[in-house]
Amino acid sequence: MSSWRELFAIGVVCLAVCGCGYHVAGHVNALPKDVHTIAVPPMENKTATYRIEQKLTSATIHEFLAKTRYHIVSDPDGGDAVLRGKVVSLEVTPLTFQTTTATTTTTTTTAQATSMLVIMKCDVTLTERSTDKVLYHNNNFIFRNEYQLAATPPNASSSGVPLSRSSVESFFQEGDPALDRMSQDFATRLVSAVLENY
Repeated sequence: MSSWRELFAIGVVCLAVCGCGYHVAGHVNALPKDVHTIAVPPMENKTATYRIEQKLTSATIHEFLAKTRYHIVSDPDGGDAVLRGKVVSLEVTPLTFQTTTATTTTTTTTAQATSMLVIMKCDVTLTERSTDKVLYHNNNFIFRNEYQLAATPPNASSSGVPLSRSSVESFFQEGDPALDRMSQDFATRLVSAVLENY
């Protein structure tokens, strides 16, 4: 009799745990059951920052592959659902500075930024291809984070005003570790938002 009660108790505990929404890490499956393949075509870039959309697209694809069981393709015609993204605006503002003093015939003090605040606004839509049903949409997806600079960009201002265009381009040089970190952080938040919103 006691063994029956023990088995019943174990069964109740198992049901309770399963009902709490736990899942094996790396295997999220929150979208409609007929969605097996997600197409992630290259994002659009409406900013002056060169090739930022390529980094963001690549990081988003990697995040889907790492965290879900969905098959990911780039061709919109090859997916059960299509994720389209557009980088609408990008602002980079210096947060902290390093002061250097040079002495020749006169003493010159310059302040160069050592960390930046990145604020990026995107328009993101996930659509079921067969029905055109919108599964997720956010035309004001805001990504905000701070990053240390691997190398100090030129034209940094000690006044804390937004950097000039040349400084933004320098900050987002291809291969800069800050750009790679930003792209991965963005992709993590985007994929999580798409899956949890549904």
